[in-house]
Amino acid sequence: MMTAIAIDDEPIALDVVRSHAAKVPFLDLQATFTNAFEAMDYLQQHPIDLLFLDIKMPDISGIEFFRSLSKKPMTIFTTAYSEHAVAGFELDAVDYLLKPFSLARFLKACNKAQEWQQLPRANGTKPGYLFVKTGYDQVRVDFEDIDYLEATGNYVNFALGDRHVLSRMTITECEALLPPGQFIRVHRSFIVSIDKVEKIERHQLAVGSSILPIGASYLAAIKQLSAKP
Repeated sequence: MMTAIAIDDEPIALDVVRSHAAKVPFLDLQATFTNAFEAMDYLQQHPIDLLFLDIKMPDISGIEFFRSLSKKPMTIFTTAYSEHAVAGFELDAVDYLLKPFSLARFLKACNKAQEWQQLPRANGTKPGYLFVKTGYDQVRVDFEDIDYLEATGNYVNFALGDRHVLSRMTITECEALLPPGQFIRVHRSFIVSIDKVEKIERHQLAVGSSILPIGASYLAAIKQLSAKP
């Protein structure tokens, strides 16, 4: 069961969330608030999995509220203003619901949150895939399909054979999501799949048809890799 609360200064909007939430079998909407500061007090005492958060509120915006939280639950932003969508996704929101939203659209957002929640498994092992945000969508990337990851500015390029997925995140954040022993950092801007490495040279290595640099600070790890039978 996924626990949740909703914050919106409009009671009618909260009525809609309550009505939709009652029809989602895996969602437990524990409380709703028209006052963001009362919700903040509640969150300090009652950790939740998911937050439905209106962006445009009178005393504090949903964006400011989210940034103020020390422990951030998964968040689905709700608003009547489409221009706020980019700001919401820059905060790694699960989804963005534009009012008025249907039950089907609400359910889609909840399903996405459930997928996010299930990514880390109870025994600490990682699943064979991850979901990465590209634009307004979440794209599934199977670990076995990854050739390498490349940092490009504020984005990471997932090289997946004949296709690429670009996601706004750091290479270090990606490294934390990858299973140990399957990938190796070879450069400040590159992580490669060990199984996809075809050739290791002094300052570079080959992954498929791509030649990638080896950073000086990663040479020791690469030497250990090349020494394995």
